[in-house]
Formats: sequence, structure tokens, C-alpha cells
Amino acid sequence: MQALLGCAALLLLVLVTVLLVEVLLALTDRGRETPEEGVRPRLAVLIPAHNEASIIVGTIRSVLPQLSTSDRLLVVADNCLDETAALASAAGAQVIERSETTRRGKGYALDFGVRHLGTDVPEVVVIVDADCQVSAGALDRLARRCVRSGRPVQALNLMHARKGAGFETRIAQFAWIVKNQIRPLGLHRLGLPCQLMGTGMAFPWSCLATGSLATGHLVEDLKVGIDLARAGVPPLFCPEALVTSAFPISGEGIRAQRTRWEHGHLGIILSEAPRLFLESLVRLSPPLLALALDVSVPPLALLTLLVLGIWFASTLLYHFTSLAFPLLISSGALGMLALAVLLSWASYGRRIVSLGELAFSVFYALAKVPLYARFLVARQLDWVRSNRDGDDS
Repeated sequence: MQALLGCAALLLLVLVTVLLVEVLLALTDRGRETPEEGVRPRLAVLIPAHNEASIIVGTIRSVLPQLSTSDRLLVVADNCLDETAALASAAGAQVIERSETTRRGKGYALDFGVRHLGTDVPEVVVIVDADCQVSAGALDRLARRCVRSGRPVQALNLMHARKGAGFETRIAQFAWIVKNQIRPLGLHRLGLPCQLMGTGMAFPWSCLATGSLATGHLVEDLKVGIDLARAGVPPLFCPEALVTSAFPISGEGIRAQRTRWEHGHLGIILSEAPRLFLESLVRLSPPLLALALDVSVPPLALLTLLVLGIWFASTLLYHFTSLAFPLLISSGALGMLALAVLLSWASYGRRIVSLGELAFSVFYALAKVPLYARFLVARQLDWVRSNRDGDDS
């Protein structure tokens, strides 16, 4: 028991250290925006869409003004039962339809779209989810940086709580900022790769032409980013290019979304992170090592629960045996986690949640225990679209 608690405390200390270092790096030398250099490549924007009639037109309208006459906008209407295809076509997008109900998931739709683009190859492909708004100038920045580096480039992908959203959704927005803005920004300061985030992703055509995206994996974006890093083209972060979306309205939609993301991420931690870590050591590759450590950090709510759990267990062990080592290590991890969260809140979270609400976020984490328990006994394996607006899709 003593050895087990000690090892668990040390592992958590490593993970919390990774988080804190990323936060500290993100908060130093924020820098200024600089224009992207180089020739603007010919690009194609690829939007996978499954029953997105209520929002697809808005997404297309955010993309079209940023395209030149030689660019393409392709919407893949994937197993749609609504007017997604007709509305997207009327809004000015090229539309192809896919009907294959036995192979469901975003990865299959993307692969279908990439193969269609292969008939008239672009230099860069930018993948945008159907529920996103692409900020002005984002496509130009992504395309130029992508072609100049020859590597995938990830935009800043943020989700916002709708007006009047409750405590849980606003805490989720803050956690999203920590994961998708602060942490990759810290890695970016050192020139290290980031995880792919599913939308706002720009790829050189060569990265897509030689592989296949046809998978029903819950977090196909994260898996693709790891595979590309192994192949020598780790993704870059472009914080100046912004892509935004909103959290679903319905409680069912929020639960489905969180389950898909978090079960998918935990699955990647177990299946990919150890192997990626070993590969980084064999290759003596700092980028692979940084990505392995970053991927290994679990969702913030789960990390909080694990640190608190080990700390309480270590406290009990010390009370009954006077063995201090696990308590010292877990106390250090708890203090560093609190510091990382407070620094993140002070710089990015004040407008979202109050300090008092942040203090109650531990109850938000506790409310997610059933989600993590289901990962152990009934893990979600199949891709399921989030119910965004209370529809039945």
C-alpha cells in the first residue's frame, strides 16, 4: 500500500508539473501578432456535416469571404436526414453526400472528402467543424504558416457558454481554455508541437494524401496528430488564428459531448501515451517527448479528483503509520495544481467564473465521477453526434 501510494503520488506530481510549466510559459512574454510571410497557397476548406441544417449556413458565411477564386469550400453531408446538403449548396459551398450508416463517425466523412479533393489537389486543406465560426484572417494565417513550415497547423479553438449559461457550463468553458489555449500556448513558446483539436486544422496535402482518416475513433483528431508527429511532421500551434463554437444547449448534448471527448482522451492516454514516450526516448526526440507528456495529462476535472484522492489516502496513511513520503509528494502536487488553476483563472478566467465559483469547481469535478466510472465498466467506443439544440439527431 505504501509503495503504491508513493508511486501514484510521484506520477501525479509529474503530470501536474507538466501542467504548471505549460501555464507558466503561456503567461510569460505573450508577444505581438506578426503577419504571416510567404505566398498564399491554394487551399480547400473541408466541412464534415451530419444533420447540421440549423447552423451550417452560418459556418459557410464565416468561411466564404476568406477564400480566393482558386480556393474551394467542400461540405460533406454525411448520412444526413435533414436539409444540410441543400442549405449548404444554396449558401455557396460545393456539396457531396455520403450514405453509409454502418461506418459512422467524423473520420469517415473526412476521408470521403479528402478523396474527393484528390481530383483537383489543393496545396493546403483546412478542416472546420460544421458548428464553428472562423474569425477573419484565420484561413490566411493557417494556410501561409502551413505551407511555409510543411507541417500541420492548429488554430486556437475555443468554445463559449451561451448567454445565461449555468455554473457547470461556465466551468467547462474555463477548463476548455486551459486545455486548448493556455497549455498549447505554453508549448508554442518553446517551439514544441501541440495536440490537434478537431477543427481549425490545416494540413499540407502531402500529409493527407498518404494516409487514411477513415476511422470511427472518438478523438480521431488527437490520434491523427500523434501519428503525424511520429512521421516527423508534428503539429504547430497558431494562436493568432481563431475558430469558435458554442456549447450545446441541451443537457443531453453536453453529456454526450463530454463523454466522447473524455472517454476518447483517456483511451488515447492508455493506448498511445506510453508507446509515444518510449519512442521519444529511443529517438532522442524532444518534440515527441513533449507531446507524450502533454497527451498524458488527463482532463482537468479528473486530474483534480486524482490528486485530491491520493492526498486524502496519503493523509490517512500518515495518520496511522507516520509514513510521510506519499503525503509530502501529494501535497506538493496539490499545491502546484492549485497554483496552475489560479494563475490560469487570473489571466484568462475572470470574465467567465468568479473566484468563489472557482472554489466550488471541485463539486463540478465530483459530479463527473459517474462519467469516469463508465470509462472503466462501459467505455464509449462508437462515435455519437452531440445533440446541440435539443433535436433528436
